[in-house]
Amino acid sequence: MGNKHVIFKEETPAAEIETTSRVPPVALAPITRNVAVDAYRGFVMLLMMGEILHFSQVAQSFPGSMIWRILAYNQSHVEWAGCSLHDLIQPSFTFLVGVALPYSIASRVRQGESFRRMFAHTLWRAVVLVALGIFLRSMASPLTNFTFEDTLTQIGMGYPFLFLLAFLSPRKQWVILGAILGGYWLAWALYPAPGPGFDYASVGVPADWHHNFSGFAAHWNKNSNLGSAVDQWFLNLFRRDSPFVYNGGGYLTLSFIPTLGTMILGLSAGRWLREFSPVIPIKRFLAMGVACVVVSLVLHDLGISPIVKRIWTPGWVLFSGGVCFLLLAAFSQIIEVNGHRKWAFPLVVVGTNSIAAYLIAHMWEQFVLSSWLIHLGHKTFQILGVALEPLLLGIAALLTYWLFLWWLYRRNIFLRI
Repeated sequence: MGNKHVIFKEETPAAEIETTSRVPPVALAPITRNVAVDAYRGFVMLLMMGEILHFSQVAQSFPGSMIWRILAYNQSHVEWAGCSLHDLIQPSFTFLVGVALPYSIASRVRQGESFRRMFAHTLWRAVVLVALGIFLRSMASPLTNFTFEDTLTQIGMGYPFLFLLAFLSPRKQWVILGAILGGYWLAWALYPAPGPGFDYASVGVPADWHHNFSGFAAHWNKNSNLGSAVDQWFLNLFRRDSPFVYNGGGYLTLSFIPTLGTMILGLSAGRWLREFSPVIPIKRFLAMGVACVVVSLVLHDLGISPIVKRIWTPGWVLFSGGVCFLLLAAFSQIIEVNGHRKWAFPLVVVGTNSIAAYLIAHMWEQFVLSSWLIHLGHKTFQILGVALEPLLLGIAALLTYWLFLWWLYRRNIFLRI
């Protein structure tokens, strides 16, 4: 991968690649590196790494500034219903897993790998993702923190199913997506909603928390839903320092099911990119994006399926998936259609090494921040005032992250699972 924009033009007869119906037809098409996908992924990872800029902390020093309030809002998750820019990180990363899968399968098919070997690698990748997620969540715990609601574990649990779906026809994929979202919604709708006398404080929801729904939508209230009941059983099967009662953020293990729906949307986008290559189906992405967003907003407004990222409702799958289609269309238009690739280079550096970027963001923060302070001192980062010290220190740390990823990029070192 010396040149990251190489286009593989060599055609191999299908009979020489695989003679089984298990090979998706799109896998036989020429493989073209899509820089827009790398840039989009890099943008998402930079948003995640950008938490180190601490906009919320700076905003507290400027309570009258609308700009800092907007920046702080979009660098944190909304309390329950709705969406901020920060809320789009996990669905975008998940969506792009689906986008990348047709490319990955095509590459392995061209290398002559059998279906069995590819599926074995898929299972291994899923196990590593789940284990890595648990490891990162356990770094500050006295015991292994068996939790399955973070990005890596959610993707890992659904990834084998996504791989198998990639070998089905597009029609079957859409039918299964509908079954996943519809069946998941129905299961939650049938589970008893909390009554008027429900003790929310017992599940970590304070009395002054005003984000719970009323009426039918109450089936999707925080820590009083089907997913919470499942976790109160499932997570207590593992060794813990204390019994599991609730997740403070309302996050759930069961969300991996609708998360698979987000990956299926990405799988469709990746398939379209491969099928129509070298043409980018911008209009199709836009139409799909607008349709998903509109439908999700209608479902939310009617109280049928609220848009809640923390529990990954079907409404959230459609809303966030629609936004992902729109973002993919924007990146594709600017980079692939208009040919503006040079400006995307900083994003590509991060996007082509997303697992490394993810680990850096979760494991390096304290080391990098303390190192800058040890060698340069607090006064260096207070040059614009004490209030902006967290921002300047964060910029230094973020630049450190990027320079290391650039060093890896220059040496063709890419962390893969």
